[in-house]
Amino acid sequence: MTSEGERSEPSEKVSGDAANSEDRAKRTPRNDRVEPSTLEDAFEEPAFVPYLAAGDPEFDASIEYVEALARGGADVIELGLPFSEPIAEGPTIQQAVVRSLAGGMTPERFFEFVEALDVDVPLVCMTYYNLIYQYGDEPVRSFVERAAAVGIEGFVVPDLPAEEADPLRAACDEFGLDLIFIVAPTTAGERLDRIMERVSGYVYVQARLGVTGARESLSDHTGATLSRLEGYDVPKAVGFGISTGEHAASVVEAGADGVIVGSALVDIVAEGHEDDAPTAEIAAELESLARELKAGAVEGGQRRPRPERT
Repeated sequence: MTSEGERSEPSEKVSGDAANSEDRAKRTPRNDRVEPSTLEDAFEEPAFVPYLAAGDPEFDASIEYVEALARGGADVIELGLPFSEPIAEGPTIQQAVVRSLAGGMTPERFFEFVEALDVDVPLVCMTYYNLIYQYGDEPVRSFVERAAAVGIEGFVVPDLPAEEADPLRAACDEFGLDLIFIVAPTTAGERLDRIMERVSGYVYVQARLGVTGARESLSDHTGATLSRLEGYDVPKAVGFGISTGEHAASVVEAGADGVIVGSALVDIVAEGHEDDAPTAEIAAELESLARELKAGAVEGGQRRPRPERT
């Protein structure tokens, strides 16, 4: 669900060949996708990628909130399909999942939600592998086929290790969807190579260890993680802890191709719900923060040092 600051990844040991990753030749992920990636195209300028849980706090209001993010400048939108055991999420996203499930969200309702949206930006489904595997008559393939039919462009599956992702990768290739993986500050060496061989669309760069959640300051790990990814030919979007335009600018200035923001946006939905605020008021606040974050990302790109002329 992309949130940007509350998602955790299984702990990893840094491989001994991590230091060599910066010296590797630039490479393209080795998957069988043949169609151009709409998600990669969204990163032509520094991209803003917001996340909301679909159906939070209820179907119609959530539609308005997602459309507000599109109006605010979102380049890609991650939509969370809630799972009853969101082990990778922090408190903010967990509560969004609870509200969405209480409002009746299911996989089929999620697909109806996507069909009802009036947005002109690529949509990514963030969910857990159990829901993908259990859907339909053909495990994995049925879910991907249905997602493609309603307009989903890719998946983020936080609990799916790259080593076990081949069935989902194959289904995504078949139906022309992208598969995004999360790279943690500790991901390096052979494990990083395995992830990057299977990724497409963009890679979700986890700015800090731990679970998702908005932060007042950014992690020092971001630059080091981006440096390890320099040799891979796929956009890098940084999440976990980004909540302001200045955060977005700093991350892009450090080398990211985009920023992923979830918890700061979900907080707006949660607070509005608790205060019984009008849907239009909450949507306006989401649109305003979206504009700030998008502007920050673009500003960060402008701050980058320009190559010296020879």
